[in-house]
Amino acid sequence: MAISKFSGERVSEIVFFDLETNVPNKAGQRFRVLEFGAIVVCPRKLIELESYCTLIRPADLSAVAERSGRSDGITREAVVNAPSFEEVADKIFSILDGRIWAGHNIQRFDCVRIKEAFAEIGRPAPVPVGIIDSLRVLTEKFGRRAGNMKMATLATYFGLGQQKHRSLDDVRMNLEVLKHCATVLFLESTLPNVLQGKWNSNSSMTTRSRSLLESSFPNAMDDKRYNSFTMTLRSNRGNFPYGESSRKSPPPSVGCRRVVPYTTGSLGKMTVRVGNLLCKVQNKPLSVLLRHSHSLLR
Repeated sequence: MAISKFSGERVSEIVFFDLETNVPNKAGQRFRVLEFGAIVVCPRKLIELESYCTLIRPADLSAVAERSGRSDGITREAVVNAPSFEEVADKIFSILDGRIWAGHNIQRFDCVRIKEAFAEIGRPAPVPVGIIDSLRVLTEKFGRRAGNMKMATLATYFGLGQQKHRSLDDVRMNLEVLKHCATVLFLESTLPNVLQGKWNSNSSMTTRSRSLLESSFPNAMDDKRYNSFTMTLRSNRGNFPYGESSRKSPPPSVGCRRVVPYTTGSLGKMTVRVGNLLCKVQNKPLSVLLRHSHSLLR
């Protein structure tokens, strides 16, 4: 399961957290926590309630590179004066224990590193009441439409900028990525056939124009000329870039203007003529309206 819950515990706030570590490059070398960052989030409003971030000095400074391959990467100089994990363990424990843990790929990496770090100082590790691993959730629900499931790729897909690979920045980006993915999935579940590209014409669908016409002329559906006229419109609909179901006008472009059967200056006269015509054919079959409508173009 992508979301794990532990029975007997009360679900509280969600804490998004991320660890930055060294990259072991020697046999037997361990991961060392170099930075911890977290935000506490209200699960109902998804607003940040609390944040905490600290660099951490590992016991073995030689495990940290003197130069980082990343622009914002953590170097040995950056952590030499940072507190040790034991010095910040109480704060980290208070943030994590008894809350829902959330993050990207935390089940395979961050959760393991937290347990190792607390075990190294001889203290019990914090325990979550649930785990939300966004890597597993998004792989299952969102799919690979953005490419691979790395946080940097997902952030680029939604135009959220570049991942900085720093704990606090990454957890905030993680939350924004989840919000964007959830919004897309919500919209798709609302109109699955339309937004997933599987929409087919439904003869039972009533458009605004059809509804208005039927309310004005209740006998129009029984008129054979009306049926012939609407069938002609449906058959020609594919010739127009914007179908009757679209509520947006086409974007303005040079050299593409709507052709009208009257000049702009005569708009007022045309309005009066349309009004007179509607009064004349009120409560009459649609065929009468179609017959008299030709007089508007004369």
